[in-house]
Amino acid sequence: MEFADLIKTPKLDGVLLHDHLHATVEGTLCITGHHLLLSARQENSQELWLLHKNIDCVEKKPFLSNNVVVGGIITLKCKDLRIISLEIKYSKEYFNIASSLEQLSSLHNIELDYPFFYRPMYSILEDGFTIFRPESEFSKLLTGDEWRISHVNKDFSVCSTYGAILIVPKSITDEQICQSGTFRDGGRFPILSYKHDNGATLMRSSQPISTQGIKRCRADEAILNVVLGRSKKGFIVDTWGKGKSNTETDQHYSQWKKVNRSIGNVSNPSSILDSFTKLVEACNDTTCSADKWLSRLEGSGWLGMVLNSLNAACVVAQCLDQEGSPVLVHGSKGLDSTLIVTSLVQIILNPDCRTVRGLQALIEREWIQAGHPFFSRHKYSCYTPPQTRLKTSGATFILFLDCIYQLFCQFPCSFEFSTNLLILLFEHSYFSQYGTFLCDSEKERSEYKVQSRTTSLWSYLNRPDVMKSLLNPLYDPNPHVIWPSVAPISLELWDELYLRWVMDQQNMTNTMAQIQELITYEKELRTKVLKLRKQATDLNREVIDLIRVTNN
Repeated sequence: MEFADLIKTPKLDGVLLHDHLHATVEGTLCITGHHLLLSARQENSQELWLLHKNIDCVEKKPFLSNNVVVGGIITLKCKDLRIISLEIKYSKEYFNIASSLEQLSSLHNIELDYPFFYRPMYSILEDGFTIFRPESEFSKLLTGDEWRISHVNKDFSVCSTYGAILIVPKSITDEQICQSGTFRDGGRFPILSYKHDNGATLMRSSQPISTQGIKRCRADEAILNVVLGRSKKGFIVDTWGKGKSNTETDQHYSQWKKVNRSIGNVSNPSSILDSFTKLVEACNDTTCSADKWLSRLEGSGWLGMVLNSLNAACVVAQCLDQEGSPVLVHGSKGLDSTLIVTSLVQIILNPDCRTVRGLQALIEREWIQAGHPFFSRHKYSCYTPPQTRLKTSGATFILFLDCIYQLFCQFPCSFEFSTNLLILLFEHSYFSQYGTFLCDSEKERSEYKVQSRTTSLWSYLNRPDVMKSLLNPLYDPNPHVIWPSVAPISLELWDELYLRWVMDQQNMTNTMAQIQELITYEKELRTKVLKLRKQATDLNREVIDLIRVTNN
């Protein structure tokens, strides 16, 4: 298939662009294989540069004259939550453009995605695909006698969603790993996520499978017993829901205490997306009263899931930090709520995860290399009707980013990055010129040769000029654990994301610019003070030397 076959009207003049925050603009519309472009005739006016992958839903409203279509409005509801409308005056072009956008925004062949065609116009300073590999991320642990690198999953036969390189306990054999994989849903046996300063380890897995006749797995028990070490007890935290999941038997895991910390109705990924959809619908409704709006916000259940996620993470963090006990986190297949909790735990406990590169490394370890199915979850978003989107669609990663936002609000000086980075990650996880979030697993990325055929998002973000725009001007490195409040009143709506196309954010932008100016001015004053102090010290020494010479 050629893109040209789908583009029946590549260029059209006199198209009107409407959106909520800007005045209507008339310009020339162009459709390419990956982008929708609108160039305005007026100077300094709004222009449109939209990836087709960003389009979540295409709605058509034809204009009729004597029951004949004479043009119409094409409304594009986007995955970045924008809603824009294109007014087209002619019927043929109206149908052609609508048809083209519907097809170009829903291509099923991943090799037709923009990252495979994009070539950066800048030099790659470091390869983002290789800087966060397991060997380097866990290098300190591998120098000891407790952990080793295993290549047992090099052909992805043990677990199709895990990576080819795994960090496993040194005393556990590859054969035991394979046996444990047959005991867990999808082969996701217990694997290391994080080792705390006090030696307590955080692991994640899927739940045990429900096949009749398989009631225990000695190899799986051996993995957890090795992790126990000198601890008298460990904790198994189930994030799926009490009574809904299979869990380890008390008889065979006697030193492990079971804890249930469900983050919501996550029996299928689309339930989180349903909640996200209701949240966005409430945020887009500017006509209802304040009371009704708050009721709709609460009824979405979104902030409740944010609260539950933070609560579960705090429970796990307390087990690690205060009890000094190892923790295994799982829930269903271990691809969604499990990853939210293990990731948040590390942000709470590990100050490195609150830096720009540290967050990148965390997302690589706990989401990308851990097999979160970004392609399946993000193929459709909140504007696609529920009956149209796939059941594998979800919004787990957005929920995770919202939880980071809540931590940022409570500890605004403890994060090196600003919320701009979180919004960028949200966008690039759905549509991007970079290959970082492509596919559902490392296995698929290997099959499509993503590392050699695309550019990494991290290679772009870590460029000095780009990195500068992501930094938090209030950052003051905090080496300590951050314990967030999990009271409902502590939560804030992420208006920078959810309301940015509904409410003008210019005041917020101006405020942040003023803060940056004040901080820069303060640094300049501090530098001047240090210079003046040095000059005063030097003058004082000269005076003392002069007095000594005079007295002699």
